[in-house]
Formats: sequence, structure tokens, C-alpha cells
Amino acid sequence: MLLIRHTTRFLTLLAALLVLTISSVRAAEDKNGSPQREMELLAVLRSDAPDADKALACKNLAIHGSDASVPDLAKLLSEEKFASWARIALEAIPGSAAGDALRKASESLDGKLLIGVLNSIGVRRDASSTETLIVRLEDKDSEVASAAAVALGRIGNEAAAKSLRPLLASAPAGVRSAVAEGCVLCAERLHATGKSADAVAIYDEVRKAEVPKQRIVEGTRGAILARDPKEGLPLLMEQFQSPDKVFFQLALGTAREFPGSDVDKALAAELTKSKPERAAMIVQAMADRPKTVVLAAVMKAAEGGEKPVRLSAIGALARVGDVSSLPLLLEAALDADDELAQAAKATLGDVRGNGIDAQIVSLLSKAEGKKYPLLIQLVGKRRIEATAALLKAIEHADKTVRGAALTALGETVTLKNLPVLITQATSPKRADDAPIAQQALKAASIRMPDREACAAELTTALDRSPAATKTVLLEILGDVGGTKALETMGAAAKSKDPLLQDVGSRLLGKWNSVDAAPVLLDLAKTSPDVKYQLRGLRGYIGLVRKFPMADAERAEMCQKAFDASKQAAEQKLVLDVIKLHPGIETLKFAIKTIKVEGLKDDATQATLVVAQKLGSKGVDVKELLSTAELNKVKLEIIKAEYGSGATQKDVTAVLQKQAGEFPLITLADASYNASFGGDPAPNATKQLKVQYRINGKAGEASFTEDALIVLPMPK
Repeated sequence: MLLIRHTTRFLTLLAALLVLTISSVRAAEDKNGSPQREMELLAVLRSDAPDADKALACKNLAIHGSDASVPDLAKLLSEEKFASWARIALEAIPGSAAGDALRKASESLDGKLLIGVLNSIGVRRDASSTETLIVRLEDKDSEVASAAAVALGRIGNEAAAKSLRPLLASAPAGVRSAVAEGCVLCAERLHATGKSADAVAIYDEVRKAEVPKQRIVEGTRGAILARDPKEGLPLLMEQFQSPDKVFFQLALGTAREFPGSDVDKALAAELTKSKPERAAMIVQAMADRPKTVVLAAVMKAAEGGEKPVRLSAIGALARVGDVSSLPLLLEAALDADDELAQAAKATLGDVRGNGIDAQIVSLLSKAEGKKYPLLIQLVGKRRIEATAALLKAIEHADKTVRGAALTALGETVTLKNLPVLITQATSPKRADDAPIAQQALKAASIRMPDREACAAELTTALDRSPAATKTVLLEILGDVGGTKALETMGAAAKSKDPLLQDVGSRLLGKWNSVDAAPVLLDLAKTSPDVKYQLRGLRGYIGLVRKFPMADAERAEMCQKAFDASKQAAEQKLVLDVIKLHPGIETLKFAIKTIKVEGLKDDATQATLVVAQKLGSKGVDVKELLSTAELNKVKLEIIKAEYGSGATQKDVTAVLQKQAGEFPLITLADASYNASFGGDPAPNATKQLKVQYRINGKAGEASFTEDALIVLPMPK
């Protein structure tokens, strides 16, 4: 019984949300409504349309319906399969007619249908139905009485409250929870309309009544917030001290809503008296009140005491901390406890407030020991402009300091000072700084807003860098991308330096843009080294394969790659590309390659695959295929069926008659139905399934209705 009640109330809430949504839609519609659309929907309700269509019509009447729809919808309230759909519309249609219809229906219905109508009356907050609902409070069916109680609460007028309050003590046990819920709803309405004293009286009655704990919790929350803050605060703090976890959680949530700053002082005092697990949660509640939080109390909790509380407070300072929090967070970031230290570092990276960045830079100038690299790390993490201090730090004797400074420069350096990082990456004073400097240079280069200017700086540096570090700059240029980087990469791939040739050609092959195509093709054609010719060609083919482009452009690039290929292996790679990207132009290319010596089988296969894929999309390629010099094969049709699901027609004989010397079957008519003597499954999606042998090898294929029948070569 209790489960049914909870389900009913959930559905009531869901219905209320739906009405709000529909109301928004109605507001967006023409204020005069949509009478033509309404008549169309009513015609569906009055017809022999399927139930699903009628249900959808009801739903749409919630948007387009008016008083004219009410009689038809009212008739459906007694039909179980349509009642809920009809109520959706009646809940949303403005005016008194819909409310009258629901109220009238409540007089003759019972059970679930009656409960649904009462819920809808509540959703409409129909004050005219107050007396009807009051009568239903004494219904023998506890579910009906409960629905009436909640509906009265939604109406929330004085008459509703007056009828519900005495029942808190006298209602049957199965109804009392709903009565309490109705009382809480009434109190909410009273408080919202300025009648807070009346609301408090009802809330107090609920929280003192013999009702389920959830209702007492609701009453207690309302009693706290409806009171004058000075009167509500003691009741709130009483919940913080409750041994019951539910009421403690209530206190945490309600404290976040409580007005004024007195509660913040009370929370600060409570923090010092609470056990660690509760104190940690109180800190979070305090931090959720950033405008009035007692920051000193949060800082004190972060500074010392039990670890759970410290961790909570340190994390909270990310939301409420200011420049005054900086010293204790810096100390915590150097704590021997790694968990505390990491929490503090995270907060130092996130905390916002006037003067924090400036204070970090100020402290940096005179920092020593472990605090020095910590501050440098913060400069990088917070992306603070402190270039001068960082340039000084990269000269420090301590490797940790230098590494932190280089990393921070990677996060903060501008284009103007990028040469400093380039130098550190290519010609460091200390060799062990190079890996960090190179990573920092990469990070800086990738984030530069002007990548062409950045690439120009890297290219200039490339010419004067030691041979061993040129590859580093090329790798970074590959990550930066753009026109200048591509030009430099192409020059490296064609240079006389074997190392640059190797790195440049490799990176060109991974270029993340089709812009690299001309450079790769040029490398394939002009490189004196066969190795790099091959790498350039394969890189070019890779671009044609992976990037989207027009069919004509892909076919043109395939032709260029094919022409540049000196080996059959690369030509076959080109044919693989067109299999992945079928189009009319690529089909023409495939047909043309059938004539190339040594490629006839592969080109034929590619032609058939492309033709099959295009045919399955409804593209007519018969004329094109008639020009292809396809290899003759021995084709045997073993079995062919055409239909849908269990309804299949044997069309083996038809296909056997049309089978010829190619893996392509041309039917007498473009329509399968016409060719196969009728439609075996009208109004259904059909397929042709074929089992066959080509040159003695078995294969199977399926084709959508009317698709071109090109049989794949069995493997």
C-alpha cells in the first residue's frame, strides 16, 4: 500500500512538471490558440484511429486544446487506457471548463481512475474543488483520501488548511502521511503569501505529529525557514546537535538557505564543538555561503586539528579563500602528509581573489628553500605573468628550481620571450635541463595564439641549432602545424641531411591536414632517395584515405598517387582507398585501372565493391559498369530468396537465368517486385539474399530492395 502511495505521488509530481513544460509551450504558441490543429486532433479522438494515435492526440491537445476539447476529453476519464492521457490535456487547458469536468468526473469514478482525477485537480490548484476534496478526505479507500489530502495541499487556501490540520491527529494511519504532506504544502503557500505566522503554526503541528520521519523533516525545515531568523536559528542549531543523521543532514541543507549572517557565526561556533566527521561537513556548508562565511573559522580549521576537517577546510578555501589564506595554504602545501599537501596545492591553483597573484609574485622574489619551487609552480599553474622572476630562476643552482621555472615558462611565456625557451631547449647550459625545457617549449608553442609567428621563430632557430636538437624543433613544428611549419617540414624532408630527411618525411606523413598533400606528392616524385619517395607517397595516400573531401577531388588525388606509384603495392593501396570512399568519379577511376597490366583482378574487385556500395544507396551505375572490361568468371547461383522476415519468395530460378560471365546480375526490370513476379511482403522493408559460387568459391550477399546486384568476390 505504501509503495502504491509513493508511486502515485511520484506520478503526480511528474504530471505537475509536465504541465509546467506544456504551459511554457502554450505560452510560446499563438495566444489565440490553434483552432484548426485542435479540430484535427479532435477528429482523431472521434475516429477509429489506433489507440496510440488517440493517446498522442490527447497529449497534443494539452498544447492546442481549449474549452471545445473538454467534452471529448472528459469522456475518456472513465477509460483506463486513455484516462491518464486525457488528464494531461485537462490539467493544461486554461479556463474553468476543464476544472469543472474533472470535478464532475470525481463524483462518479472510483479506484485508480478517481485517484488520477484528484491528482489532476491538485495539479490545477482548482480552488473551486476544495469542498469536493474535503468530502473525499473521509473516503473509505485510503488511497483516495490520501490523494485528496495532497490535492488540498496543492490548492493551499485557508479552507484546505483548516480541513487538514485536525486530521494530523485523527486520520487513519494509512492517510496521515498524506495529510501531513498536504499540511506542509499549505504552509508553503501561506509563507509565500506573507502569512508566515500561520505557516509556522502548521509546520510545528506537523513536526510534532505522529507521522513518518520524512514528514517531520519537511515540517522542521519549514518551521525553521518560516520563522523570523532570530527565532529560527535556535531551532536550526538544535538539528545540528541531533544524534539522528537525518536531522543533521537537514540542518546542513537548511543552513545553506538560511538568511542573514548570524547563522554563519553559529556555524563557526558549532564547528569547534562537533566531531570530526560532522565538522568536515559543516565546513562545506559554511563554504556554500561565500558572501557571509566566517573565513577565519574555515582558515583555523584548515590550519590544524583532525585531518578530515583540515582536508575539508583546505578544499573549501578554493571557494571562499582570499589573499589572507595564502600563507597557511603555502605551509599546508609543504606538509609532510602528502594528502594534505596535494589538497593545498590544488586549492592554491584554484583559489580566486583580489591580490592573490600579485602576492605570489611578491613572495617569489624573496622565497627560499622548498617554498621557492612551490611558488614557481603556482606561477605556471595560475598562468601569472612573472617572466622576469622565471628567467632569473632558470639560472638557479638547484635543478628542482630550474625545472619548475622552465615548466612555468612553458605555461606563461609570450611570443616575445619564446627564444629564451628555444635556447634552453636546444643549447642548455646544463644538459640535464634539456628534456624539461623541450617539453616546456612544446607546451608554449602549442598554446601560442599566432601559430604562424611561432612557427617562424622555430624555423629561424632550426637553422642555427645544433644538429642533435634540430629534430626536437621539427617535432614541435609538427605539433604547431600551419603554413610556415609545413613549408619548413617540406624543406627538411628534401634536404641533404639524412636525419632531417628522415624526421621531416615521417612527420609529413602524420600531418593533420590535407594541406600537406602537395608537399608529400612532390617528395614522392622528386626525392633522390627511394625510401623517402615511398614514404612521401604513402603519406599522400594516407591523407586521401582519412580526410573528408569531394568525390571529384578524391578521384583526382587517387589518380595522382597512382601515377606517382612505381610499385603495384602502392597502386593497390590507392584502390583500397576508393573502396572506403565510393563515388561516381572514384568508380570511373577504378574502371580505368582495370586496363593496367598486373592490376586487373584488384581493379575489378575495387570496381565491384564501389559499384555495390553505390548501388545500395540507389545510385544507377549500370551504364558505367557496361564500359568496364571485367574479368569473366564462372558464376553459379545456389539459392536466392526475396522478402521480409518469415515471408520469403524463392527467386533462385530468376537469378540463375540472368547469371552470366560476370559477378553482376542485371534483372529484366529495375524493380525487384516486377522482376520477381510480385511483392511478397507489401509495405515491408525487403531484402534479396543470395548464396552463390564464383570460380568454385562460395559466397553470400544481401541487397536492399531494388539495389544493383553486384556479387562480392569470395575470399
